[in-house]
Amino acid sequence: MTYVVGLTGGIGSGKSTIAKLFAELGVPVIDADIVARQVVEKGSPLLQQIVAHFGREMLLENGELNRAALREKVFNHETEKQWLNQLLHPAIRTEMLNQLAQQRAPYCIFMVPLLIEIN
Repeated sequence: MTYVVGLTGGIGSGKSTIAKLFAELGVPVIDADIVARQVVEKGSPLLQQIVAHFGREMLLENGELNRAALREKVFNHETEKQWLNQLLHPAIRTEMLNQLAQQRAPYCIFMVPLLIEIN
């Protein structure tokens, strides 16, 4: 069994610095921001759902997510932001747990900026 330690905090609070120190000690770090990028990689089912909901302008010419366009769509539209969060958060959580299941270390760091806010 691997114990999980949550590492959270706002922008500039030192999460990355602390995570790097743990990684240097051989402690696995699973970063929610990295996982969030993985679940919407080119060709992924979640990216397809985002495009179906928001339109083709969500794709760059190379087929990757147009993050600037997506930010513009959800930044001032709470219902769209909620839709996106309801799509992404469960997928991110599932992928983080999948990565955790592959660990053999006694404990692992989950780096999640909004850990408290999103439960």
